[in-house]
Amino acid sequence: MSNPTPASAHRRDELRHFLRTRRARLTPADVGMPDGGRRRTPGLRREEVAVLAGVGVSWYTWLEQGRDIRVSGDVLDAIARALHLDDAEREHLYLLAGLNPPPAGAGPVEPLTPELRRLLDAWSPRPAYVRERHWNLIAFNDTAREVFGYGDTDHNCLVTFFTSVRYRDLHMHWAAAAPDVVGRFRADAARYPGDPEFARIAGDLMAVSAEFAELWHRHEVSAATQAVKAIRHPDAGELVFESTVLPLADRPGHDLVLYNPRPGTGTLERLERLTARRGLAAAG
Repeated sequence: MSNPTPASAHRRDELRHFLRTRRARLTPADVGMPDGGRRRTPGLRREEVAVLAGVGVSWYTWLEQGRDIRVSGDVLDAIARALHLDDAEREHLYLLAGLNPPPAGAGPVEPLTPELRRLLDAWSPRPAYVRERHWNLIAFNDTAREVFGYGDTDHNCLVTFFTSVRYRDLHMHWAAAAPDVVGRFRADAARYPGDPEFARIAGDLMAVSAEFAELWHRHEVSAATQAVKAIRHPDAGELVFESTVLPLADRPGHDLVLYNPRPGTGTLERLERLTARRGLAAAG
């Protein structure tokens, strides 16, 4: 058994404290077990957690003591269920046990919160939108609608990129950007190997876009979260943006994509004039 490093020792100490506090907050009634008489300390006993998780009492005791033992994702999931951990606590358990947390399930798309809607609107006159992990558009502000041409029939960023003639005409460097766009989508797909929706989207696109099919078969990947996008708007003229993709921690698989005018290009001034004419600027 190897000597623990300061980092691993700290992680095991955190794991020990985390498991004890999660166990202490539950009562036997919470998990459908008989009370079992008076308890010296609050919460479930270690042996009760072990029974609920289907693991040996000694093994669970070693885990809670922070010993250097081998753990698996299946066992951690069983312990997470036994301790009634939520998604954030389950991820924390994985990290403290030294494993990479599995990707969160897609789940139903939740309505945009009022706070996030206000953020999108407040970002005007700059474009912004929220997309989920398959690059489906969840919401966008009025500036994104005006500048990128997003409309009610645009449901997916990748599909729009390769199938919308209007979007392609607006994008000044479409051909140069296309390989990176496909590479980023493939990299995102690899994070969810059990999700068939990525393959369905790619398959549908290959059937209608020879350009996408050629790029998809290259199997190139990109992890870029920042990019430059140049738009030739029919009324505002040339607009150059720096885009940043920000994951939304409280909405797993969702990203907030913000576009900021690139300094020295006159983009901000043109945007302000455009949005003033169209009445798109955020109030206040």
